[in-house]
Amino acid sequence: MDYSNLEGFIFLDGKLLKWTDAKLHVLSHGLHYASSVFEGERAYGGKIFKELEHTERLIRSANTLGFNIPYGIEEICKIRKDVLEANNITDGYIRPVAWRGSEMMGISAQDNTIHFAVAAWKWPSYFSPEAKLKGIKLNISKWRRPDPTTAPVNTKAAGLYMICTLSKHEAENQGFDDSLMLDYRGYIAEATGANIFFVKNDEIYTPIADCFLDGITRQTVIEIAKKENFKVTETRLKVEDLSQYSECFVTGTAAEVTPVKSINEVQFNPGNVCRLLIEKYTKLTLS
Repeated sequence: MDYSNLEGFIFLDGKLLKWTDAKLHVLSHGLHYASSVFEGERAYGGKIFKELEHTERLIRSANTLGFNIPYGIEEICKIRKDVLEANNITDGYIRPVAWRGSEMMGISAQDNTIHFAVAAWKWPSYFSPEAKLKGIKLNISKWRRPDPTTAPVNTKAAGLYMICTLSKHEAENQGFDDSLMLDYRGYIAEATGANIFFVKNDEIYTPIADCFLDGITRQTVIEIAKKENFKVTETRLKVEDLSQYSECFVTGTAAEVTPVKSINEVQFNPGNVCRLLIEKYTKLTLS
């Protein structure tokens, strides 16, 4: 579908506008220089999952990029609910986004207006239901997550996703669902829009989130796993060790908990750990 031409309403700079009227100027700094931050959120039964955590991260991301969103936490939470209500959405995806405007066009943008918008649409699953049941297939990207001294890796900033788009497009063109990205040192990092976990002997392993986003869903799944008495180890993981693991899954607001069927030629069998975490995570989102 064409996201620029949907029916409904989008909040933009203080007003609920008709969907097709919510626009920005072609010389907006956020478009040219990626001075933009966003969030991806889910509503279940009209309730936004981890609303406070997402809102705090959005503000923190903007501050890291050197600007302040002109709304506080409570205001953003109200705006989000107003958008859901205006679009008659109870189960859907919410996208808040903030960016620098067009007053200055160049690397420096100290005087640019900060714009803020919130859109929402129905989106039941990131991957197709069939893919989620069977597990998805990943290749390994040639692009790597950057050194934290070269980019604000702990933010949800638009510019960080360019290599994710490149990686995912390449994966899809090769017949895969998504791509596994390594970090700048060559260790396993994450998928293009989701964190990754592995299972060996009923123990769960996941990469240390020191050069990529420590996802809110990632944190939630780790909490669930520990409550279910699984040992969870955050450590450096190597591609050459993939065959040691029996299960693999990715986590994210959109992906939720999605089993991985294979990474290149290495096969995994979604089993008891995947099923339990999917069940517990689903129950939590609906509580």
